[in-house]
Amino acid sequence: MCSTCGCSGEGSGTRVNLVESQQHEHPHDHDHGEEHGHGHGHGHGHGHGHAPTVEQTRTILLEQEILSKNDSLAAANRHRLQEQGITAVNLMSSPGSGKTTLLENTVHALAGKRETLVIEGDQETWLDAQRIMATGSKVVQINTGAGCHLDADMLGSGLTELAPPDGSLVFVENVGNLVCPALFDLGETARVVIISVTEGADKPAKYPYMFRTADLVLLNKIDLLPYVDFDVDLCLGLISQLKPDAQVLQISATRGDNLSSWLDWLAAL
Repeated sequence: MCSTCGCSGEGSGTRVNLVESQQHEHPHDHDHGEEHGHGHGHGHGHGHGHAPTVEQTRTILLEQEILSKNDSLAAANRHRLQEQGITAVNLMSSPGSGKTTLLENTVHALAGKRETLVIEGDQETWLDAQRIMATGSKVVQINTGAGCHLDADMLGSGLTELAPPDGSLVFVENVGNLVCPALFDLGETARVVIISVTEGADKPAKYPYMFRTADLVLLNKIDLLPYVDFDVDLCLGLISQLKPDAQVLQISATRGDNLSSWLDWLAAL
């Protein structure tokens, strides 16, 4: 049981699938056992001076063990990517922020310029992978079952299936969630957090760790600003308070506003 968001990965069996065409699907079952049922407790002390219970102690030790193992696997992924000159970008956001639309348009924009591949993370379905496949990009689908995020082991398995060539660009579309994906290092080159104007402008204050760990924040769906009640200045101010050096780009993945700045940022990685 994940104490941060309540997910349970016990026995869920992560499935890593290489998608080349709708007629050629190759599911692979991976039983992650204990390490998939992770906990992310953060010491919720209440100031009563009581000694921790055995259950609390075991939970903390288990969390430390899981996160330590994940960090080791992330380091191996990072070394693997660096050895091959591969850039891996971890895209994180709430569900419905526009990650997949952004990826579709990014793949199209980079066609003929740089080989771009995608690892899709969702609890269930191949829907996003099918959308990416339609762009002509090679894509791997990872279904986490009851799991709430991708981890370094899953990325390692996905990279093995994907087999990206040297010098390529790999996007990792994480499970839609503003909590757990921020806690797990995948070994990625950079982290990008997307927030859309259809969400609350106070999201950075509510989910600070996600925004503190971002290398770039994309404020998406700005084409909808005339139709929604979203305080851009408040949102940008909260992001700046959390990470003063944060880079923020305001874009519309659907209409194409400011996508050139996004492509320039990618090229500089």
